[in-house]
Amino acid sequence: MVDVTDAKIDTPELPTDVADDAPEQVRVRAEKRQRMLDAGTEAYPVVLAISSTIEEIREKYAHLEAGDETTDEVGIAGRVMLARNGGKLCFATLQDGAGNRIQVMLSAAEVGVESLAQYKADVDLGDHLFIHGRVISSRRGELSVLACPGTAPAGLTTPGINEGDPVPAWAIAAKSLRPLPKTYTAEDGTEMSLSEDMRVRRRYLDMIVRPAARDMVRMRAKVVKSLRAYFDEAGFIEIETPMLQVLHGGAAARPFSTHMNAYDTELFLRIAPELFLKRAVVGGVDKVFEINRNFRNEGADSSHSPEFTMLEAYEAYGSYDTMARRTREFIQRAAREALGTEVVTLPDGSTYDLSGSWKEISMYEATSEAIGRTITAQTPREELVEILTRDFDEEVPDHYVTGKVAETLFEVAVGDQLWEPTFVRDYPEDSSPLTRGHRSKPGVVEKWDLYVRGFELATAYSELVDPVIQRQRFEAQALAAADGDPEAMILDEDFLMAMEYGMPPAGGMGMGLDRLLMALTGQGIRETITFPLVKKL
Repeated sequence: MVDVTDAKIDTPELPTDVADDAPEQVRVRAEKRQRMLDAGTEAYPVVLAISSTIEEIREKYAHLEAGDETTDEVGIAGRVMLARNGGKLCFATLQDGAGNRIQVMLSAAEVGVESLAQYKADVDLGDHLFIHGRVISSRRGELSVLACPGTAPAGLTTPGINEGDPVPAWAIAAKSLRPLPKTYTAEDGTEMSLSEDMRVRRRYLDMIVRPAARDMVRMRAKVVKSLRAYFDEAGFIEIETPMLQVLHGGAAARPFSTHMNAYDTELFLRIAPELFLKRAVVGGVDKVFEINRNFRNEGADSSHSPEFTMLEAYEAYGSYDTMARRTREFIQRAAREALGTEVVTLPDGSTYDLSGSWKEISMYEATSEAIGRTITAQTPREELVEILTRDFDEEVPDHYVTGKVAETLFEVAVGDQLWEPTFVRDYPEDSSPLTRGHRSKPGVVEKWDLYVRGFELATAYSELVDPVIQRQRFEAQALAAADGDPEAMILDEDFLMAMEYGMPPAGGMGMGLDRLLMALTGQGIRETITFPLVKKL
């Protein structure tokens, strides 16, 4: 019998983003690769006799107690995360893509002295390793696979491997030429492998060494799946709109521009899909949505990214009230399906409650209450600028229209402090050119912004569908652009023509998907985007 007492695997503590000896390690590993190839051994084989996943084994054999052994043989593969080599017994921990781990053991008695020596010579941390062996529980109760040669089992679906073919006890599945980052202990006692900057730049390493990075990828997928299911069940149709556009529109933002050689024309990367989705509503797609990539040539910080994912939806015969209900419903559903709860846990251990109904406030009324004086849509621009500069030390660009100044005052006086989920309703008309005027309040439009934990998550309108008024709004935007506003919208004649064929009353909403992940996890936007754009070193 093999002594299967677990060996302690030590992890070095060295504060570095990459191994100090990486060039030497790369040279040594490259030499191992070449030596394997020269010996006729594959360093990157095409097929392996994998019969089980690590997760399946952990579930099926969870009942084994310390010292139990089975005759069940399995073939598994994973990345070597921990390893310790002894004289006649070697231990390693394999990790799969989901972060599931299992211990594997190789003994001279089972694999042979020569094979064990070859294992010690060839295998490094970070390699992908195939192991064929028996499922056992070590004397310390650690579920393990004890490597031994065997034959391919019946029912194996791997092309090129047939039942009864010989299977080695171990094989390198992919040779890693670079060492994994070393783990070190930060000042606060946290185990670290990569700095925050390096986690973003080398996300693939982040996902290897940090479970939270892998969890974010899977949570994002669950959230997207939940959103699509919600809209599908509600009768919405998902379409795709152009990413390259002749005119940039649908939002007040600076675009990225490019040149199309075939047409010899300047094009813009999409800043929003709104104007094309509305064209679809004109065409009879009464409920339409899109999950899309948008690009805005603006700042980058903890809540803004130049490339981001947006959800937009439009519903004929709806309003901003309709979209408020839908937005609350699909966010709560996404929380339940991705996290199992509507009360999410933040990184500091506190909780954030997304359940129940959500608070609603008026932008102007909330601002008036915060600053101790009445502010309305009729308040002169000069008065708003004076309050911002005197009381909040905020500089106001000359091209800001009165409504934009009022919104800025709201943001600094109220918005940054809105913790619980809150719909902020009824915004200025001159800063919302695509929105229907309020049915009873002069100077404002039927628009809300949803705030969570002090940042804006989503927005919605009762859509402006009168083409005459829409043209007037666009013309006002053109004047704003001439006055120096770099975010002013462009007059889109084709969109106006579409509206002139008749667009039904509608509600529309937009939400940053990356920001929804921020709301659900408490992380910054660069953590919620799998591969965010970062400045070159």
